[in-house]
Amino acid sequence: SAFAVFVGYKNDYRSKKHMKVTWKQLSKAFFRALPAIFMPMIVLGGIYGGVFTPTEAGNVAVVYGFIVGFFIYKELTLKMIPKLLKQTAINTAAILFIVGAANAFGNVMAREGLPQKMAEIIISASGSKIMFLLLINILFLILGTFVEANSAAILFAPILMPVARYYEIDPVFFGVILVVNLAIGLITPPLGVNLYVAAGIINDKVNVVLNKYFIGYLSVSVSLLFLFTYVPDFTMSLFRALKGL
Repeated sequence: SAFAVFVGYKNDYRSKKHMKVTWKQLSKAFFRALPAIFMPMIVLGGIYGGVFTPTEAGNVAVVYGFIVGFFIYKELTLKMIPKLLKQTAINTAAILFIVGAANAFGNVMAREGLPQKMAEIIISASGSKIMFLLLINILFLILGTFVEANSAAILFAPILMPVARYYEIDPVFFGVILVVNLAIGLITPPLGVNLYVAAGIINDKVNVVLNKYFIGYLSVSVSLLFLFTYVPDFTMSLFRALKGL
C-alpha cells in the first residue's frame, strides 16, 4: 500500500481539478460505499464462521452483488447480464486453463517423487534454523512460478513440517511463511494467476501489467517476506495477543 501511494504521488495520480473533499462529502461517499464494503465481510465471515464453504461463498457473493447492483446502486440492468456472463466465462476459462496445467505439473512432480527429493536436499543443506528458513523461501518462491499454490502446499508442507518442528519453528509461523511465499507466486510469471486477473480487469495484455512498477511491488513483497521470516515477533505478535484473550 505504501508503494502504491508513493507511485501515485510520484506520477501525480490525482484529479485534474484537485478538488478538496469536505467531511460531508467524505461521509456521504462512505455510507454510499457501505453495501459494497459488506460483501467481503459477508463472504469471509460466512466462511470462517462455518456458515458456508468457499465454493458456496462464490454463489453468495454473486447473489449479493446482483441485489446491491440492481436494487441499491441501480447501475446493473437485465440487458447487461448476458454480456457480463460472457465476459466472466472468458476470464474464468483463461484462469482455469492455467490452474489446470499447473495442477497437472504438480501431479507429475508427485508421481516422480520430486517433493521428497527436494525436501531431502533442503534437509541435508540446512545446518541451522536460519539456513532452513532461507532455503524454504527460495524453494517456494521458485515453486510459485510454476506450481499452483494449493498444489504446492499439499505436496511440500507435510514433508517439511517435521523438519520445522525439529528446528522448533512454530507451526503457525511456518504456515505464515508458506502462505506469503505462495501469495508472491500468484504474481510471478509464467504462472502468476493474479497477473491474468489484473489484465482481464483492464482489458489488456499481461505484458502491460508487467511494467517497472510491478518490479517495484515485487521487490517490496520479497523484502517483507524476509522481514516476516527473520523477525518472528513481527509476524507472531498479533497471534500471541489473540491467543492470550
